[in-house]
Amino acid sequence: MSTPTPGSVLRGAVDLSSLRNRPQPPAAPTDGAPSPAAGAAPSPLVVDVTDASFGQVLELSRTVPVVVDLWAEWCGPCKQLSPVLEKVVIELAGKVVLAKVDVDANPQLAQGFRAQSIPMVVALVAGQPVPLFTGAVPEQQVREVFAQLLQLAAQHGVTGTVPLDGATDAEEPAEQPLPPLHAEAFAAIEEGDYPRAIAAYERALAENPRDADARAGLGQVRLLDRVQGADLQAARAAAAAGPTDVDAQFLVADLDVAGGHVDDAFERLLDLFAALPSDERPPVRERLLELFGLVGDEDARVIRARSRLASLLF
Repeated sequence: MSTPTPGSVLRGAVDLSSLRNRPQPPAAPTDGAPSPAAGAAPSPLVVDVTDASFGQVLELSRTVPVVVDLWAEWCGPCKQLSPVLEKVVIELAGKVVLAKVDVDANPQLAQGFRAQSIPMVVALVAGQPVPLFTGAVPEQQVREVFAQLLQLAAQHGVTGTVPLDGATDAEEPAEQPLPPLHAEAFAAIEEGDYPRAIAAYERALAENPRDADARAGLGQVRLLDRVQGADLQAARAAAAAGPTDVDAQFLVADLDVAGGHVDDAFERLLDLFAALPSDERPPVRERLLELFGLVGDEDARVIRARSRLASLLF
């Protein structure tokens, strides 16, 4: 069994079965989109979703990819990320819908998605959850992840759009041009050419080592390149046969992160770090730090793993 990219289905990390057949609100949405709750953004592409209305979102995801933004009023990073998500979704002009979930007001959804930390962003494609990222990430990274999501949706036949009644060209926000190397990387990602995207991001960082968007994009594309075409069962068998085989353990950890099993990936690499002689540990530490950056420094799972890593170092 190979692992799909940009992210695999959450293999047990999300249990939405209890929410699939819940009673629906009395008013059915028009144009296939859920009706926004009071206070929602005035766009058919950005909707507030509740425990009760989530079944509509699952059905909508069979036509158009749905990005689920799990947030809370008290969450500072959520307030940074949500406007970025809304901006990018609106610019995609109906190719993606953003479903906003207040985890405090909708505990069943929070439990179903196993939202251990927020902001947490998950997509729904044909009724199936696909992990995207946790924590507030740069706008460029959001754009790249959404481009990969659209690729994955197309592979599953989910290529519909949500009509934008009354929209005119003048109302559509102008998209800011990307820096040339970022644009090259973005185009390569859309074509599935990850080595070319990696090379473009590396050149961008060589020109500007402080380019946070390039650094974030580079880490993500490197992960996608490493897991592309990997056989999960074969990788796990190789890792079980070689507990201190660094390459074998790295591959399974990468697959776990891509599949949403972040804690499992961190635990595997931390156990490997502890088992190796001190002179063989640096590559494991570097891979851990790279994965920490992908998941997000404020994520509770990263904080726990950093704490254990520090205890092993000292």
